[in-house]
Amino acid sequence: MDDVGLLAHVFIYLLSAVIAVPLFKRLGLGSVLGYLVAGIAIGPWGFELVGGVDDTLHFAEFGVVLLLFLIGLELNPARLWALRKPILGLGGAQVLATTLVLGLAGQALGLQWQTALVAGMGLALSSTAIALQVLSEKNLLATAAGSAGFSVLLFQDIAVIPMLAVLPLLAAAGPQHSAGSGWLEALKMLAVVGAVVIGGRHLLRPVFRVMAGVRLREIFTAFSLLLIIGIAMLMNAVGLSMALGSFLAGVLLADSEYRHALETDIEPFKGLLLGLFFIAVGMSVDFGVLLAQPVLVLALVAGLLGIKLALLWLLARAYGIPPSQRALFAFVLSQGGEFAFVLFTTAAGMGALEQAQSDLLIGVVALSMMTTPLLMILEQRLIAPRFASRGAPPMDRIEGQAPVIVAGFGRFGQIVARLLHANGITTTILDHDPEHIEMIRKFGFKVFYGDAARLDLLRAAGAEQARLLVVAVDDREAALRIVDLAREHFPGLGIVTRAWDVVHAFRMMERGVLDTERDTFESALKLGETTLRRLGRGAWRAKQAANQFRAHDERLLAELYQHFQEDLEVRAAISASARARLREQMEADEVVFGARQDADWG
Repeated sequence: MDDVGLLAHVFIYLLSAVIAVPLFKRLGLGSVLGYLVAGIAIGPWGFELVGGVDDTLHFAEFGVVLLLFLIGLELNPARLWALRKPILGLGGAQVLATTLVLGLAGQALGLQWQTALVAGMGLALSSTAIALQVLSEKNLLATAAGSAGFSVLLFQDIAVIPMLAVLPLLAAAGPQHSAGSGWLEALKMLAVVGAVVIGGRHLLRPVFRVMAGVRLREIFTAFSLLLIIGIAMLMNAVGLSMALGSFLAGVLLADSEYRHALETDIEPFKGLLLGLFFIAVGMSVDFGVLLAQPVLVLALVAGLLGIKLALLWLLARAYGIPPSQRALFAFVLSQGGEFAFVLFTTAAGMGALEQAQSDLLIGVVALSMMTTPLLMILEQRLIAPRFASRGAPPMDRIEGQAPVIVAGFGRFGQIVARLLHANGITTTILDHDPEHIEMIRKFGFKVFYGDAARLDLLRAAGAEQARLLVVAVDDREAALRIVDLAREHFPGLGIVTRAWDVVHAFRMMERGVLDTERDTFESALKLGETTLRRLGRGAWRAKQAANQFRAHDERLLAELYQHFQEDLEVRAAISASARARLREQMEADEVVFGARQDADWG
């Protein structure tokens, strides 16, 4: 491919990503599905804008390699040992149970036991890239399901070693392989893993110390990428997962002083290459197999999802994952994984699978990957809300009424309530998180459980007699619902509210709420004042500049609100004009201030 052709392909990849991903994010479908659809659109079954699907997929797999390296950096050997029970217990149970059930299903469909076992092992794996991306995107990694899912994914990545090691033994029944060669391949794999562990423990830090001593960031970054690529190539040379080698290297460097520098340098490469990987997966979906055998392919995809979902749900129940999160745990791990591509391709090359069988299984895995974002939407919109209302404790009975009701006792509402308490003003505090409430009550605050967007709770809290309602909940749409409810049913109740940004403040102003405070405005203004002082403006001059900016911003907010429903260009022009006026005013004040200083000193 010439330089122009290469640049054209890069342009097409980037263009498809920047069109599809923001669109799917805005529709609430997630970035992963956007990347997959972008790949289908530009691939051989779409507009055929790019070729070389296999080459792209192999190159993009480096994004998964970098992802596993960064995961390894978060898990030093001590933390990895502390997680041994969920990793080995839940992760081991998932891989073994799924492999067994899928293998038996393969035999029931007429496959030889060796072929059925290879298929079961590959299909038991889940996509680390998709699962972690979805969990991170939706801030679910810290949940019980997210933590358990991570443990399972980690065990699956480790399980790739014995799976790939056993392939030569399963292929030994073929005429071109012997049992002796199978054992030799397995010993080679174990030797390479041992070399990576021993070399990483004793050699990596001294070499990184030398690279850091050069004091050129690009050289440090280049060596980091060189290390990861070198380990990946070494693993690939003996038929092992490249990502697993990079994960081991990350674990061995997790305790080093270079961990944060490595994370900072590699993160941008990881993000871009992971996006390219998802696009390549979308391109690699062989719709020819689907069109040739649509019933078989769709039946296999449905069977794979059905078996894995059932087993994952049962394992979630057996290992104590809360009922409200069992569907999340099952959905996020139900798809096939990218390591299945490696496993099935390697198995076909060794004779453990026929090429047609490998192609069919790879197509099933690729299609199953596309179901995860859709299943997550189903979980969030249909399943999670039912558990949220069913599993919640009943609302507290509120005794006694206060002049101020504070809705939401997070980081914002706590400060408001503490200030009011310090000034002798009693408050009725409402919050909807039972665990958070129990923790806050230990500090002596009287907080009541309930959803402030419910009319009966506001009545019970004394909204008809209260003077003020402080809306400080951590959900902007919920804040608007609370305001709408209060304005409709308690017209005499004053409202002051938190706003996330200018647009949210405008939406509050549309509802007649003029006393809003944007989340970060005052803290950002204070930081700007500190910056001016550090630059030598002096404490008084910096304070004056901050006060002047605050007044200017309040005037600008009121002016922009008059044009809130107009075109964005109109508001942008007003904002630019206001910035220019503020700059002129600041410069004039600086001249006056300087002249006063000269007069005082003269």
